[in-house]
Amino acid sequence: MVRNGVQLITYADRLAGDLPGLARLLTSEPWARAFSGVHILPFFTPFDGADAGFDPVDHTAVDPRLGVWEDVAGIGADGDLIVDIIVNHVSADSAAFRDWRARGRDSDANGMFLTLSSVFPEGASESQLARIYRPRPGLPFTPITVAGERRLVWTTFTPQQIDIDVAHPRSRAYLDSILDAVARAGVAMVRLDAVGYAIKTPGTTCFMTDATFEFIADFTERARARGVEVLVEVHSYFRRQIEIGRSVDRVYDFGLPPLVLHALHTGDGGPLVEWFRVRPANAVTVLDTHDGIGVIDVGADEPAEGSPGLLPPAALDALVETIHEASGGSSRLATGAAASNLDLYQVNCTYYDALGADDRAYLAARAIQFFTPGIPQVYYVGALAGRNDVELLGATGVGRDINRAYYGAHDVERELARPVVRALMALCAWRTAMPVFDGAFRFSLDDAVLTMAWQAGSDSATLAVDLRSRAVRLGWEVDGVAGETTDLLADPPRLSPAGP
Repeated sequence: MVRNGVQLITYADRLAGDLPGLARLLTSEPWARAFSGVHILPFFTPFDGADAGFDPVDHTAVDPRLGVWEDVAGIGADGDLIVDIIVNHVSADSAAFRDWRARGRDSDANGMFLTLSSVFPEGASESQLARIYRPRPGLPFTPITVAGERRLVWTTFTPQQIDIDVAHPRSRAYLDSILDAVARAGVAMVRLDAVGYAIKTPGTTCFMTDATFEFIADFTERARARGVEVLVEVHSYFRRQIEIGRSVDRVYDFGLPPLVLHALHTGDGGPLVEWFRVRPANAVTVLDTHDGIGVIDVGADEPAEGSPGLLPPAALDALVETIHEASGGSSRLATGAAASNLDLYQVNCTYYDALGADDRAYLAARAIQFFTPGIPQVYYVGALAGRNDVELLGATGVGRDINRAYYGAHDVERELARPVVRALMALCAWRTAMPVFDGAFRFSLDDAVLTMAWQAGSDSATLAVDLRSRAVRLGWEVDGVAGETTDLLADPPRLSPAGP
């Protein structure tokens, strides 16, 4: 079972160059004490394709430019390891798809890839096509010539990412081969990427339908049989996250990032504590990931009328504008239809810049995250309190690259010397070492003061954050020894003088 400590989310190449470099980094200080595990973003062949590794040509092979499976297994031996399984699609350059393109019905892969006609054999009406949910502009089809015949192939994300029929025997065998590969490498948990789009059912939104939940349950059973836990990644209406949490090991808490920003920017903690009342406890908590800051996760359910969100539309619009202002306008360059952005429901911005690069506000946000029930993950840019990389954005024209900076060894050393980064690493180490977070949780909101507390036997930890002033008080007691700080930046928590 994955431990309840802070985990790092990172690309191998963008933080440490390759997998051996990442292994060395994770076993050095302060990383080794701060993080109990790591989620390595796609390292499969190729790791630098059309969607930064999320379009694998061979999902069972480590890209040799990054390392080999033994490198992956070595990282897993030193801490909990999470990797991605892309269940919705494969690369257009994959051997199976190339064979189908060339041979069509004579290919062993015939039926593995979804087309308009395979999902709608009787044809699709305008209303049926209009109902399909997609996070990007236009319909999810790309015209491709297959064995001399022009076909409309289903491509939810980009034309390079070809959607598969997950019920097809060839597809099931393909997904099982990936599970076998990661299980052999000692992976503790897999993240199901884009699983919400995996099942296409005529007459539905083709997103998080009953059939999707059935597929998630089946895949989870197959993973557990190999000793691998399952983390589901779905950006959607918050009540669906609650439903998903009932059938899987872990679900992402994507509602937390915008609600914490709303609370710290407005002083209004009401929506945040309302989320605390209903959210799934078996969550992985994040403030930042390789994608943007989700908006859809706290908004109303678009396909269903009368389903309000955690934030009303006006507050959601105001939050987006506040992030743009806090970042000095740089996030606006990477969000919405700007910079070839693919996901219109996310704001592309580092979390540090989303809080105006305010050190104490940023540490307060992390403290709230670490006290929220679940296993906390910190994205590598966030771990280094990174700023928006406008230069990289300008070079690639890809909106999400504003929060996907490349760090060399000297860059990492420089960032680790900053007080806010040193304080965050100490806070991570404190959270990872504290046993109390497997105990009982309670929370309250008194005017603008949010209090979050954990109790396990005689051990305790309490966090109080004034959402208006962003002042923090953190107190704890472990084995009869008490500690307290009112300044996470100048006096980060430590369990003992020799502790983190």
